Amino acid sequence: MQLHPLDRLFNPKSLAIVGASRRAGSVGKLVLENCLEGQFSGGLYAINPAYDEIDGVPCVPALSDLPETVDHVVFALSDSRIEAAVDEAIAHGIKSCTLFSSLILEDDTHPPLRERIEQKLKKANVLSCGGNCMGFYNFERGLWASGFDTRHHRQHGNVSLISQSGAGMCSILDSDERIHFNFAVSSGQELTVSMEDYLDYFLEQTSTRVVGMFMETSRQPEKFIAALKKAQAKGIPIVVVKVGRTALAAKMAVSHSGALAGSDDSYNAIFERYGVQRVDDMDQLATALIMFAQPSALGEGGVVSLHDSGGERQLTIDLADQLGVPLTQLGSEAVASLEGLLDPGLPAVNPLDAWGAGGIDAAQQMQNCFSALLKDPQAALGAVIHARAPHGQIYPDYIEYLKAGQQSSGKPVFLVAARQGTGSDDLVISSTDAGLPVIDGVSQFLIGARCMINHRNFLGAAPIVPPVLNAERLSHWREILASDLELGETEASDLLADFGIPMVRSTRIDSREALMTLSDSVSFPVVLKTAEPGIDHKSDVNGVKLDLQTPEALLAAYDDVSGRLGDRVMVAPMLHQSGIEMILGIAHDEQFGPMVVMGMGGIYTEILGDAIIAVPPFDAEAAKGYVDKLKMRALLDGARGEPPMAVDSYCEAAANLSAFALAFGDLIKEIDINPLKLTNDGCMGLDALIVKRD
Repeated sequence: MQLHPLDRLFNPKSLAIVGASRRAGSVGKLVLENCLEGQFSGGLYAINPAYDEIDGVPCVPALSDLPETVDHVVFALSDSRIEAAVDEAIAHGIKSCTLFSSLILEDDTHPPLRERIEQKLKKANVLSCGGNCMGFYNFERGLWASGFDTRHHRQHGNVSLISQSGAGMCSILDSDERIHFNFAVSSGQELTVSMEDYLDYFLEQTSTRVVGMFMETSRQPEKFIAALKKAQAKGIPIVVVKVGRTALAAKMAVSHSGALAGSDDSYNAIFERYGVQRVDDMDQLATALIMFAQPSALGEGGVVSLHDSGGERQLTIDLADQLGVPLTQLGSEAVASLEGLLDPGLPAVNPLDAWGAGGIDAAQQMQNCFSALLKDPQAALGAVIHARAPHGQIYPDYIEYLKAGQQSSGKPVFLVAARQGTGSDDLVISSTDAGLPVIDGVSQFLIGARCMINHRNFLGAAPIVPPVLNAERLSHWREILASDLELGETEASDLLADFGIPMVRSTRIDSREALMTLSDSVSFPVVLKTAEPGIDHKSDVNGVKLDLQTPEALLAAYDDVSGRLGDRVMVAPMLHQSGIEMILGIAHDEQFGPMVVMGMGGIYTEILGDAIIAVPPFDAEAAKGYVDKLKMRALLDGARGEPPMAVDSYCEAAANLSAFALAFGDLIKEIDINPLKLTNDGCMGLDALIVKRD
């Protein structure tokens, strides 16, 4: 079996700690203690001229004094000493290393220390974790290559963790004994090994069931996409906390499409396309990891839940609606079964309040009700949502409910505390380890359930079959776009129409005489717009004249526009059909390339920014899913007696534009079709702006 390139980092046969120390609390002491605590099975050495052994580990003055060439070196040194130590390690013949230091010197030379270290490591083909990181853990090998204290960990786990923040790794790694890891890494500066490399490696491990990530950015987007595709193929969920929501990728965008597509929108589009489950904070991340790590597979449908309180049952209904979590509507068989179990006056519905008169058989009745809920074919997973016992503990009877429900259905089950605080109870740990997780907080559980259901739906979705573009027309227009030929609105509309995006066609005029000739052949009413180069937003300069009913009105409009803006104009039919203005466009993301923009157009673009960013290519069916996420989606179904809009035609145009986006992504930076009029019998682009790439 061929080894993964990162095996050199995660599976060294021997390890040396340069800067090992006996001083309590020092990094050199903590790294050594971690390696001993993890029971690293390879050769372990300490490097420090001040000692001959530390905690029973042999210590020598320098790497050259070792009896063997070690595979991995952990540098527990300050920035002022790191460069010489790296040089010595490279000369020694190491294959990998860990760098905690920030690699910043106060009075540095050029190139700076970080760049020098990076160049040295790459030239020597040495893999490095860091710098400016908190190290990594291979719990399967007992290799705890970290200079910071941690909790007790089991040798075998199924959760992999990648964090571009050092504290982000520790806050998950050390926060909860319900999560068992196989690997964890703080990637730091990613000098020679990137976040994408770690992700690819963890996905290749047979023990990995779920990957959690604290993510700042992707430094290698193509590798990131390849790893996400691998996760999809293997069915491994990825749960991400992504920071940096407010940074815009294109502050100087020319079009509305470019302005709408910020960097965070592009990441959302990538996550949507490849089934990555995004959560908002570390609590949600930890909860989702606990839930994904349990062994049972989801059923069809939504959530069922058992309660002993009508008020808390109603709270769950409210929260599920707010968070977009589907609750199962029970079938007739489950209803009949529950009606035979429940006390009089308790309705057989989901979520279920099953606590009646109480009594000696109450626990058995609750247990039976939970099993009946889970047996419903549309129950994907189940939760017992009860309050905690005193002192932050839980009642053992509740675990029996879970066992019965899981044994009767084979589906995931969870005990959900009404609020946080149960993580320190030994029964919480043992129950979670047994595949019956205990979760803190109803909202946290529901967000985790949403992640699980969304991932199930993603894996079960039909494959995307994007449109195929005409090769001859593709070659023709690529030649035009690669030339210096000006691409005005008339040419832009012709180009888009050639690839299945319905557009109003216009005629360009360069003089009053030509306009007089044209006015004899057009059908009124018409629209006149300036066609002068450099005017991208024509309405901003009063360069658009609408609903011109006669030749005289057309000439008067021309005289006004040409007198202020120049002789070049275009004339197009005026569409009077009622409908809704949409936007359709392309924006270029600096990391991930072309993205398709779909949303509400006209004034809604300016005021609401109600748009979705999607990764091309996609088909019309996928486009429908994107449209359904718009805030004003209900408008498209008809309002106040208006007929429903032909959404399918808009989705087909969007799918065609998505194929277009990839075919011309190297030549086109932005496209704006705004507005695109959507009516009850089709759609039509009224205005088009194309911005070529430099």
